[in-house]
Amino acid sequence: MTDGFRGSTLGLRLALAFLSVALAAVALLAGLTAALAAADVSSLTNQQRANLTSAIAVAAGAAWDRNDSWAAADLPPVLDLATRTGAEAQIRDDHGQIVISSPGFAAQAAAPQRSVPVLAEGDRVGEVIVRFTNSGLASADHALQSDLLRAIFGAAGLAAVLALLTGLAMARRITRPVERIIAVTRAMGRGERTARVGAIAAPGELRELATAFDQMADTRDRQDQLRRDLVADVAHELRTPVAVLQAGHEALLDGITEPTPDQLTSLRDEVLRLARMVGELQTLAAADAAALQLSLRRCDLADIAATAADSLAGQFEAAGITLDRKLAPAGIDADPRWLHQVITNLLTNALKFTPAGGRVTIEARPERTSAVLTVTDTGTGIPADELPRIFDRFWRGRQAAQLSGSGIGLSVAAELARAHDGQLSARSEPGQGTEMTLTLPRRPQAAAPPPPSGPAGSPPPPRAAWPPPASLSSRPARARKPRRPPRRDRSPGSGTGCRRPPPRSPARAGWWWSAGRSRRPRAAAAPGPGRA
Repeated sequence: MTDGFRGSTLGLRLALAFLSVALAAVALLAGLTAALAAADVSSLTNQQRANLTSAIAVAAGAAWDRNDSWAAADLPPVLDLATRTGAEAQIRDDHGQIVISSPGFAAQAAAPQRSVPVLAEGDRVGEVIVRFTNSGLASADHALQSDLLRAIFGAAGLAAVLALLTGLAMARRITRPVERIIAVTRAMGRGERTARVGAIAAPGELRELATAFDQMADTRDRQDQLRRDLVADVAHELRTPVAVLQAGHEALLDGITEPTPDQLTSLRDEVLRLARMVGELQTLAAADAAALQLSLRRCDLADIAATAADSLAGQFEAAGITLDRKLAPAGIDADPRWLHQVITNLLTNALKFTPAGGRVTIEARPERTSAVLTVTDTGTGIPADELPRIFDRFWRGRQAAQLSGSGIGLSVAAELARAHDGQLSARSEPGQGTEMTLTLPRRPQAAAPPPPSGPAGSPPPPRAAWPPPASLSSRPARARKPRRPPRRDRSPGSGTGCRRPPPRSPARAGWWWSAGRSRRPRAAAAPGPGRA
C-alpha cells in the first residue's frame, strides 16, 4: 500500500511537472501570438483608415474641380461615402472655413480622426477631416482581435489538457518500471534470492538499469553459491583424513592394532594431507588478496619460468617425463614470488596428468603488448564438458578423482594471473594433451638515465645487461643444496618415539609447499636404531 501510494505520488508529481512546463510554454506562446496579432490588426486598421481618408479627399477634390469652387460642388455623395464606412467627415476650404460636415461629426469629438489635404490639379484647395466611430472599421477591428484572442486561449486550453494527458502517460511509463525495481529490491531484502526485474517496457536508461540490477543479482547468487560450495568442499575434503585419524587412534588406544611402522606411517600421511589442505587454503586466501599485496618490480618471465622448471626437474625425471624449455627473454612488471607460484602450479598440473614417456614443454615469448607463457603436455587431455570448470575452486574432473590433490591449484593460478592484470586460459583435446596459456601485459620500460661523467678519458663502468641476450633454454640446472641428515628420534617426553618414516611411493613423497616457496622433496630417512 505504501509503495503504491509513493508510486502514485511520484507519477502525480511528474504529471504536474509536465503540465507546468506545458502551461508555461503555451502561455508564452499565446502572449506572443496575441501581441503580434493585435499589432498586425491595428496596423491593418490604420492602413484602411488612411486609405478611406485619402479616398474621401480625392472624391472632394473631384467635386471641387468640376466647378472650380466649393459653393457649387456636389459634396453630399462624399459624406455618404464616409457614413457608409462608419465614419463622420468634415470638409474645409483652404482658409480653414467649414464647407460641409456630417450630422454626427461634432458628437464624435473624442473619436480618433485623420485629416488629409484636398488637391485639385496639384494645388491645395481644402482639407478633409474624418472621425471614426465604433461601427464600421473600428467594430471590425475589435471583433477580429476578440476572435483571435478566443482562438488563442482555446488552443492554449486544449494544449494544457493534452499536456496533462501526455504527462500522466509518460509519468506512468517512467514510474511503473521504477516501482518494479523497488519491489524487486525489497523482495531481495526479505530474502527472496530468485526475485528479478526481467524484461520491462521502459525508456532505454531504465531498461539498462533493470538489466544491470538482474546481472548484479545473478553475480551475487553465483558468489553465494561459490561460498556454499567452498564450505561444503572443505568439509568433504577434511572429513576423510579426520575420520581415518580418529579410527586409527581409537584402534591404537583400544589395543585392536599395534603401533607398527606401517600403521604410524598411514596416520602420518593423513596428518600431512591435512597440513597440505590447510596450506593450500591459506595460499588460496592469499591469492584472493594478492592484488593488495603484490610487490611489482621489473623481472624476466623466462628467468622465473626457468627457476620453476629447475625446482621440479627432479620430479619430471623420476616420473620419466621429458621437460622441454623454449624460453625467450620477456621483461614484465610482476611479483616474482607469486608468478613463480603460478608457473609451478601449471607445471605440477601437467606432471600429474602426463603418463610416463610423455613430454611437457614450457615456452616463454614476448609479443607486442604482452608476454606469453605456455605449458603444453602430451597427457590425456580434458573433456570438452569439463574444460570450462577447471579453474573453479575444489573442482576435480573424472580423471583427477584417481589422483591426490585438492583441486585448487589452477584456481590459485587463475587468481594470481588476474591480480597481475593478466589472463590464464586453457585449450585441450582429449587424448592429445592440454595447453595452458598465461598472458601478462608488458609495460614500456623507462629509458635509462645517461651514465655519470667520470674523469677525462676514463670509460664508463660496465653494467649488467637485462634481460639476458641469449635464450634461457640452455641454462644449466641450478645447483641443489645438500640434503639435511635424517632427523633423529625425539626424547620420550616429547610425545613421539619415532622418526619420519620413508615415503612408500614417489606419488606420496611428502611434497609440500606454501605461499612463495616451491615444492621440494623431503629426503627419505633411512631406518634408525630406534625405528620399530
